[in-house]
Amino acid sequence: MCGIAGIVNTSGKLSADIPDIRKMVHLLHHRGPDQTGIYIDDNAALAQSRLSIIDLRGGIQPIYNEDKSLWIIFNGEIFNYPDIREYLISKGHKFYTTTDTEVIIHLYEEDGINCVHKLNGQFAFAIWDSKKKSLFIARDRVGIRPLFYTLHNNQLIFSSEIKAILSLPGISCQIDYQALDQVFTFWTTLKGKTLFDGIFELSPGHFLFADSNGIKIDKFWHIPFSSAESENNREKLIENVSELLFDAVKIRLRADVPVGTYLSGGLDSSGITSTVKKNFNNKLRTFGIRFEAGDFDEGEYQQEMVNYLGVDHSELFINNSDIAQNLESLLWFTEKPLLRTAPIPLYLLSRLVHKSGYKVVLTGEGADEIFGGYNIFKETKIRNFWAKYPDSKMRPALLAKLYPYIFKDKRLNDSLTEFFRFGIDDPGNPFFSHIIRWNNTSKIKTFFSPKLKAELENHNSLDELLKDLPSDFYKWNYLSKAQYLEISVFLSNYLLSSQGDRAAMAHSVEMRMPFLDYRIIERMSNVDPELKINGLNEKFLLKKIFKDILPDKVLNRDKNPYRAPIKQGILFDKTLIEKYLSYDSLTEAGLFDFKKVSLLLNKMNKFEKAGEVDNMALIGILSAQIIQEKFIKSFSPDYTAMGNFDIVFDLRN
Repeated sequence: MCGIAGIVNTSGKLSADIPDIRKMVHLLHHRGPDQTGIYIDDNAALAQSRLSIIDLRGGIQPIYNEDKSLWIIFNGEIFNYPDIREYLISKGHKFYTTTDTEVIIHLYEEDGINCVHKLNGQFAFAIWDSKKKSLFIARDRVGIRPLFYTLHNNQLIFSSEIKAILSLPGISCQIDYQALDQVFTFWTTLKGKTLFDGIFELSPGHFLFADSNGIKIDKFWHIPFSSAESENNREKLIENVSELLFDAVKIRLRADVPVGTYLSGGLDSSGITSTVKKNFNNKLRTFGIRFEAGDFDEGEYQQEMVNYLGVDHSELFINNSDIAQNLESLLWFTEKPLLRTAPIPLYLLSRLVHKSGYKVVLTGEGADEIFGGYNIFKETKIRNFWAKYPDSKMRPALLAKLYPYIFKDKRLNDSLTEFFRFGIDDPGNPFFSHIIRWNNTSKIKTFFSPKLKAELENHNSLDELLKDLPSDFYKWNYLSKAQYLEISVFLSNYLLSSQGDRAAMAHSVEMRMPFLDYRIIERMSNVDPELKINGLNEKFLLKKIFKDILPDKVLNRDKNPYRAPIKQGILFDKTLIEKYLSYDSLTEAGLFDFKKVSLLLNKMNKFEKAGEVDNMALIGILSAQIIQEKFIKSFSPDYTAMGNFDIVFDLRN
């Protein structure tokens, strides 16, 4: 894992110099504190800050090909690199390292831009062809590794994080109001967007090619959902997916450093941990989060797994003060507002992992999206039934089965039933599965300032998403549609970003996610929905796969979504509120209405518990204000500890 940055002018001379690039890399130091390197010629500068995991001494970047015409910087891992390396050696390619980085550059020589189709990994890389003066950038299929870019003074500037781009002379930006509207609709920006006007994300599964003819951006992969279901013999499917998952775990253990796992006590992380412990690493180190607030704690299930497997487990206890005290620090890394505080404990957990001497952990991310684990999928199944059978006596019973603790209360029963009726008369709506969630989140927009509302008067974020739907989307089954929306909107831009890469790499920790192996995603894309959600039993197929390696208490437990305190945490420390939600701060930023925010704070201080929308509004407004302060109003990084590059390839005339 690393941080990468570059500036390219394919039709003229580069205006940036080494000190400019050094600032960019300094702001990525947390992503790769082990080594730094730069390549620079008259048209391009490529630099990297490396977290050494494979070929610890020989893998310093940039890396070049045999005649030094191609140069690469790379953030990520290619898990099938040994097989590709053998293939390339048979084709006559010469290697001078044992890294996966060098495999990419030779594969690019062999296959050109089609090289990405052979890569199984999590990656963002850039290859500069000094002879042809062309740049090729690619990002992995589901967006585990980040990559951002902008155009400035006829130069293409790119980096693993936005702050590195902002460090360059002459670059300043403002909040993109439409992007902010997306955050307060979907919890995150849509593909290609960032919160900052004029700075873009290279979308997952896309590449960018730039030369003197211009810039081309294209998609190289999509999830092959379709209207046709694949052969779904249950036993064959279980065997096939089990083999794929086993191999996905196996190849993600490739490293020249120790590899641990995250262990929450849930099905996904427990299944991965058990697979590793029972097959590959008898002395496995695991890490988990505990909460002092009992509503959020899963210590009982963690301990069940620790006893079952006999792993060396480290727990990190989180209290309300931890939430408040670390929000500002985390937002420096996420570079976007949050509507949940859940990334903060993971940010602190990665610090524990780093202090324990570990750089790599396997995690359970992706299982809910791929195998059908979220309640939103089950809600969609129920609402589809409601729409199809409006007079069925089973309608209330289905919701009661999904949320039994709520339906014991008659008042809550009636309100929740009404809540889920929203949009029930339009099952053909492409957003049928998510419209309730997005409508609920959008209520936060009532806190927007009159100025911001005026700017967004003719904008609808749902229309933006609608334009990007696949042409055959309407032919898919209910679950494929819901999974597509969850994966394409929420997974890469929130779960794998704010709660994944950013929280982990803040402390130089690489997360590897076996469930997001593209072979598993493709195999599961057209499986019968009943094999994913059997009745209302989520992740039915995955439970069958794990039934012999997990205790019943974990295998059959009720799903408990990972959460962290919001109101209790944020209001624990009044200094954040006083600093960022004061009249002066809100008025100067111009994003939110001070009177409405004040009413929200009074309400939350008055009552012990807060509703979901109020909680989201509190953290969303506060985090947006912090982002505005740190990145727009007073972007002033500390460069005092900035060092020189460990290796410099200066080929300027």
